[in-house]
Amino acid sequence: MVAPPPPRKTTTTRPAPEPAAPHYHDHRARLRKRFAEAGPDALADYELLELLLFRTIPRRDTKPLAKLLIERFGDLAAVLAADPARLAEMPGAGEAVALDLKVLQATLERVSRAEAKRKTHVGDWSKLVAYCRIAMQHATREQFRVLFLDVKNQIIADEVQGEGGHDHAPVYPREVLRRAIELRAAALILVHNHPSGDPRPSNADVEITREIVVAASTIGLKVHDHLVIGKHGQASLKALGLM
Repeated sequence: MVAPPPPRKTTTTRPAPEPAAPHYHDHRARLRKRFAEAGPDALADYELLELLLFRTIPRRDTKPLAKLLIERFGDLAAVLAADPARLAEMPGAGEAVALDLKVLQATLERVSRAEAKRKTHVGDWSKLVAYCRIAMQHATREQFRVLFLDVKNQIIADEVQGEGGHDHAPVYPREVLRRAIELRAAALILVHNHPSGDPRPSNADVEITREIVVAASTIGLKVHDHLVIGKHGQASLKALGLM
């Protein structure tokens, strides 16, 4: 008589443990909670930047990149205003990060421009200056813009009339006047930036302002002011008695 084979040993297969969530998941949750409960003033610049980067970089710790961007460019506003190529070349950034940051900057500019356009008189400069600073204070090249105003001193158009290097942006009075006539503007505000950071007007700034003022007066067009935007301030040629 053949003995029956011994019973097979059965083993219970246990499911593999789920991998632990990356360490930065808890950090992200805490940061979001702090923003929601305490507001943006409770967060440093790099932490606000982290929150922005969460959506662009969902599977990587964004704190090192946020700190690197602030360190390299100086502050949050300068990061948003930085050249896209320079942003993209930062380690851990790339084109997607650069694009998202530039979209945010464009959004802020548009909101600020809308606020400035709702002004009813040019005596209140706060919204206008805020818009100009967002748009120009961190630009690495000099840019000459003209704000064309209607008879109620509301902005009809904001246009770049000249763009140049680090210390000069060519502008031609006849082109400014031609465009003002096309838009049926009643007044102008001139604005340009100094990439050096110092908003004090140069002799060339004073000279071109006076040329435009004289040319504009021949067609009954008023020039309200010429603002020079620096990194940490602005200057008004009118307030300085230079026009």
